[in-house]
Amino acid sequence: MHPEPARTPAWSPSRNAIGLWTVEGVLGTLVLAALVVGASVVLPLPTWVTVLLAVLVVVEGVVAIGVRPRLRHRVHRWEVTADAVYTLTGWLSRTWTLVPVSRIQTVDVTRGAVQQLFGLASVAVLTASSQGTVRIPHLDAEVAARVADDLARRAELVRDEAT
Repeated sequence: MHPEPARTPAWSPSRNAIGLWTVEGVLGTLVLAALVVGASVVLPLPTWVTVLLAVLVVVEGVVAIGVRPRLRHRVHRWEVTADAVYTLTGWLSRTWTLVPVSRIQTVDVTRGAVQQLFGLASVAVLTASSQGTVRIPHLDAEVAARVADDLARRAELVRDEAT
């Protein structure tokens, strides 16, 4: 992890990531609601506790479905320059990562099942450092393929120049 950047990386994840994060929020809220309903059926909870839990599930749902996806899209950033890969992630705790092209070992593109439904993919940049893997999540699949190909070529050129 590096200090806060002098400038914010140029690119956000794909706009389709908002849909993916919204679906994740809906699923998470449904699971939470099922747990609260199950607890209120199985356990002898006072009415006020059941009502409080229901209100908390609704609040969580509003945040997870209506707020968090758009906020994440605004604050997650990435950029690839001639010399490095930059990522800025997190919406409560911010993480700024810089990976010099010369440290790149491999570049992978991954497409989870839900990502595929939204036409998305993530780029994983594996490095020779203790930081390990840096991910650029939820890019359009075509963009992810181009970014990965470009990074792999640049890393190979840097290795060739060093020998």
